[in-house]
Amino acid sequence: MKSTFRQSMAWLHTWTGLLPGWVLFVIFLFGTSAYYQQEISRWMRPEIATGAVTPRALDAADAVLRERGAGAGSWTLSLPDGRGGDAFTVSWAKPGDRRGDGAEVLLDSRTGAQVEPRDTRGGFFLYRMHFDLHYMPVMWARYLVSIAALAMLVAIVSGVVTHKKIFADFFMLRFGKGQRSWLDAHNVTAVLALPFLTMITYTGLVTLLFTLMPWAISASFPSQEAYYAAAFPTGPEASVTGDPAPMMPLKDLFARAAEARPGFRASFVTVNNPGDAGATLAIYPQVDAFGGPRGPVNISPVTGQLLAVPPIPGAATLTQSTMIDLHAGRFSGWELRALYFMSGVFGTVMVATGLVLWTVKRRARLPDPARPHFGFWLAERLNVGVIAGTPAGIAAYFLANRLLPLQLEHRADWEINWLFIVWGGLLAWGMARPARRAWIEGLASCAVLFALVPVVNALTTSRGLIASLVNGDTLFVVFDLTMLALAAVFAFASWRVLTRRAQPAPRRKSRESSEAFA
Repeated sequence: MKSTFRQSMAWLHTWTGLLPGWVLFVIFLFGTSAYYQQEISRWMRPEIATGAVTPRALDAADAVLRERGAGAGSWTLSLPDGRGGDAFTVSWAKPGDRRGDGAEVLLDSRTGAQVEPRDTRGGFFLYRMHFDLHYMPVMWARYLVSIAALAMLVAIVSGVVTHKKIFADFFMLRFGKGQRSWLDAHNVTAVLALPFLTMITYTGLVTLLFTLMPWAISASFPSQEAYYAAAFPTGPEASVTGDPAPMMPLKDLFARAAEARPGFRASFVTVNNPGDAGATLAIYPQVDAFGGPRGPVNISPVTGQLLAVPPIPGAATLTQSTMIDLHAGRFSGWELRALYFMSGVFGTVMVATGLVLWTVKRRARLPDPARPHFGFWLAERLNVGVIAGTPAGIAAYFLANRLLPLQLEHRADWEINWLFIVWGGLLAWGMARPARRAWIEGLASCAVLFALVPVVNALTTSRGLIASLVNGDTLFVVFDLTMLALAAVFAFASWRVLTRRAQPAPRRKSRESSEAFA
């Protein structure tokens, strides 16, 4: 350990930031993009018209379920939220089948006409990748994410202790100064987003609370299923009576739910044993209000009688849901969501600059920079593969959405596969190339891929940038402009690495630089 408390905190900050740093970069990058997951889903399904579900569309869904879902054991309806990221979906399943192996139909939310959009997981995949990762068991992924989040929390606290001049340095951003500039960039992004980073890390740990500390459940309940049944009751169970009975129209049942809970807006609906006198209907609310209701309103679809209303949550449940709302930001309007997004960008840049700073600082100490030891070589190449490779993979994900054949089997899975193919390809390329060339080529690849997104979108759909400007299609305009802005940022970064001359190692390091990231 170090001789002083502050030096010990610097050592702790360095290693709790470096070792999980590449995982943290992935978490931050995908989590930041997930704040616009609904908008991304809309872009990735250009065949779907957006808008709230109209009574006409609800009548059409009712007709489809009664005609094609007759005799099914359950019906489900998934309604798009106010941002229109999801399709209006109706499905039905065989009696006793809880996995929905029956059939599914997607409808236009305005007219109720059947639509056939391309198969994609859209922005939802980016959201799930944020904490479930991919190609690995979910629980192992969540353990890994939890450990990385704990390390992040330690890094935040130790970083505040270490950088005693952090706020002064915020007003002294210096460009083109090598190690000093990387430290300044790390400090500035950390200071700008410090309240957000502390909140997002702590609330992220709360959302994975029972992954980290399951003992409260095991001490009080026989199983996790028993806990969730008690904490989040779903209402009365449906019983098959054998007596056929017609259902009320869905729009009338929705009106009953709104009467029971003023301001209630449906998100997901399940009907168990439709057509039977003992049928039950559960309507789940949109989760877009801070601390709003989570449980379903239960109604008899035959009589319209209210069977159960979600109970008022206790203090512990309300605290947990509030933390989750703070983390996910689903309650936010466009202004607050933009602030969430920008804070997430600062957090992503903070992690990236910290990883790069570690190698920049230590390269000057190498006896032979042309032949670094394996640990340094690996860290430097992982920086290239993760910092440049991950955004390149996301751009490839968007391109695959437009370029893959619409009738391709497992099309949504192949979109995801192409994300990892490009990411893995850049990681392997970075391992094989000299570090400077790897950075130039990796960043340039990101620039090219992001620049291609609006071009390919214009060539493969009728909602290109020019057409969207003419038609006032704001989402497609903003998406394409964002892709072009990202391309410009990566192109500029590649150019800066290409044109920058090697800086000689400073004869005398500042005390701050020496102590920080020791």
